[in-house]
Amino acid sequence: MEFDSDGVRLHYELHGPETGAPLLLVHGFASDYQLNWVGTRWQETLVGANYRIIGLDCRGHGQSAKPHDPSAYTIDVLAADVRRLLDELEIVSVRYVGYSMGARIGLQSAIDFPDRLHRAVLGGLGASGGPDEAGAIARALRGAKPETASALTFQRFAAARPTNDLDALAACMEGLGRSVRLDKQQLAAIWTPILLVAGDRDDIARGAPKLAAEIPTARLVMIPGRDHLSTVPARPFKEAALEFLAGA
Repeated sequence: MEFDSDGVRLHYELHGPETGAPLLLVHGFASDYQLNWVGTRWQETLVGANYRIIGLDCRGHGQSAKPHDPSAYTIDVLAADVRRLLDELEIVSVRYVGYSMGARIGLQSAIDFPDRLHRAVLGGLGASGGPDEAGAIARALRGAKPETASALTFQRFAAARPTNDLDALAACMEGLGRSVRLDKQQLAAIWTPILLVAGDRDDIARGAPKLAAEIPTARLVMIPGRDHLSTVPARPFKEAALEFLAGA
């Protein structure tokens, strides 16, 4: 299915019982709904728990349109896509699960329109709230020799999928890099219940405990022995999310 988000065509999927509580899944950078949430058995787990799944392909990713302008990918724009999707589906409030970039979008959503998020599970997100090496990663995606280990990791991950548009992903990374950094006053004002989840070997989310301390409604679960990529399919992540999402 598709909808128009301020002139950009976005793809989304619906799964699970129509009478289930709506739950929005938002993937990480250079991934998409299918890779992040289906192959890792999140969709199966959540549908089994009777949720109505809404799976978004973020702009620049998956089957959605792929602009090449970095200004199309600032964090407020990406969060606005979420709000427009909820409007499209006439959903007043949704449970939200996001990973990495999807977690940052969820956090921004909790800041910008908290009344639309019932609860949010945010995985793989650190204290900075954004990529620390956005410029280096973008240059690597455009074909330059990777300058850092993170740039090499992102380049390899993105290039491994032939459906990825590396120029669009570079623009996305630049847009995320231009986004306003997390503000302590905004974090302190969040009232949406939030579960932060990170692997204890995740260098990208190494500031998760600091972030949790700055959000009054947040609690933190650390997954032993997992890095940024291997945290996604971890059973303890799913179990913690299911318990949290079931709350009132």
